[in-house]
Amino acid sequence: MTYIEEYNNWIKNNPNKVNKKIKIMYNKLVDDIVNPKTVSFFNELTEEEETHTYIFDERKANRPIEFIERFCKHSKGKWAGKPVTLELWQKAFIQALYGFVDIETGLRKYQKSVLFVARKNGKSTLAAGLGLYMLTSAGEGGAEVYSVATKKEQAKIVWEEAKRMVKKSPALFRRIRTLINGLFYDNTESFFKALASDSNSLDGLNSFFVIADEIHAWKDKNLVDVMYDSMSGREEPIFSEFSTMGTVRENVFDNEYEYGLDLIETFEKTGVMKDERLLPIIYELDSPKEMEKEECWYKANPGLGTIKNVNILRDKVKTANNNPSELPNLLCKDFNIRQNDQDKWLTYEIINNPATFTDDEIYDTYAIGGVDLSSTTDLTCATLIVVRNGIRYIKQQYFIPTQKLEYKINDDKIPYDKWEKRGLVTLCDGAKIDYCDVTQWFLKMQDDLKINTLWVGYDPWNTQYWVEEMKNYGFEMFEVRQGAKTMSNPMKQLEADLMDKIVNYNNNPILKWCLLNTSVKRDDNDNIRPVKGQKQRARIDGAVSLIIAYCVMYEKYNDYMAIVEG
Repeated sequence: MTYIEEYNNWIKNNPNKVNKKIKIMYNKLVDDIVNPKTVSFFNELTEEEETHTYIFDERKANRPIEFIERFCKHSKGKWAGKPVTLELWQKAFIQALYGFVDIETGLRKYQKSVLFVARKNGKSTLAAGLGLYMLTSAGEGGAEVYSVATKKEQAKIVWEEAKRMVKKSPALFRRIRTLINGLFYDNTESFFKALASDSNSLDGLNSFFVIADEIHAWKDKNLVDVMYDSMSGREEPIFSEFSTMGTVRENVFDNEYEYGLDLIETFEKTGVMKDERLLPIIYELDSPKEMEKEECWYKANPGLGTIKNVNILRDKVKTANNNPSELPNLLCKDFNIRQNDQDKWLTYEIINNPATFTDDEIYDTYAIGGVDLSSTTDLTCATLIVVRNGIRYIKQQYFIPTQKLEYKINDDKIPYDKWEKRGLVTLCDGAKIDYCDVTQWFLKMQDDLKINTLWVGYDPWNTQYWVEEMKNYGFEMFEVRQGAKTMSNPMKQLEADLMDKIVNYNNNPILKWCLLNTSVKRDDNDNIRPVKGQKQRARIDGAVSLIIAYCVMYEKYNDYMAIVEG
């Protein structure tokens, strides 16, 4: 019996200790062993579809496991100097990554993997062991192995663990040179180095194995793209992401996490894995409420009780229950639930809503508008709220100056260009935002979707010309001053609606990002208003625009519903 099948049997016998995503993936992997699959890939070189049949080669699947357990030794704590003994869940992961091969060529199927698991479950040990295997024993001449992170200090964590493993193992120490700038295996002219985005150059790499460490902290997707592209010259490369959850939202981690999640959910519904090159293994609680059930802790901590100390985790949970300020970090790092920065207004769980809608669902109806014009050189946002069947449908459009686009992409590290291609952003000619473009968007919604905007909320500061233009086109304007007295109750209503998941913002990534960036300032009476957090370059314009629209809805809701239902 393979470790994959053995682990899947353990899952079936311990259903409360494993989350739904893991159950789906290992059921699939077992089925792929028993019933080899033929899958299609698009070959970019020939621009043609290719079909490959993949079988499970247990000998190849076990080679990395045998290498790690034979040659790698622990370097810290009570196990220092003792051989690494992999746990069943680790062996199953390794077998899945290395064992499925093309029936004709023998080449591996998986070229990318993600292993997201709570802290202190042996990620660094596992990654370092695989790095040493790929350096010395994967049959690749001139192998280039990299541990990569945004900062050199983080990138060196796995590399330093590998270096200590070499020094603890006489067999590896005789064969691998350990220098300050890398580990070198002269037999095949291969090396293992730590690399960061702040390194002098990322050009000219020919990566064989990339360890992307703690990508929850990565803000620049360019590093992922560069490293993944650097593997194109290899036949059997692997790009492996190892990470806990984090608090940097709508950046690299969320993109990688949600892509893997989409693959798993689509497979559950259709039986088809849309990307057979990626192996997504995600350990997390199915719900934050499961933190109260000790048996469920294993869902995020497969090494609990063996690698990770269960008594320490019990103490952390007890402390968090008595001190709620400790809860976000505990949920994030020990139970792998995504969180937002602790100084922010709303948590990620409250904000996140994958629901979407089509324009047909809001066609020929009435809306309430809100606009945050911001400065003429910054990000501006226009919002419409349509209420139907109790759901608040949110449609937004963002505006930035064309001449500022490249600066904003490079400076903010935010993909405005990709959002523009999706139709979420309007580029205004020149170096300033043309507020006439905002007016034209409201008119376009009126003409194309037959949306009659009853009131448009705005902050009166520096908006006189635009307000007069909107009035000339027949829009009724509603003044909303940005202060706690005006905004507090509508913001609290918005928070409640987001919690109830009745705000459908079409999974707009810009609005989600803006909401996640929004902090609050409270007065002595617990009235709140939106402010930027510690990161002043983080944008909140989309959130402010929505809040302004909510201020109008708060005042005009009965009038609005009378018109809609009349």
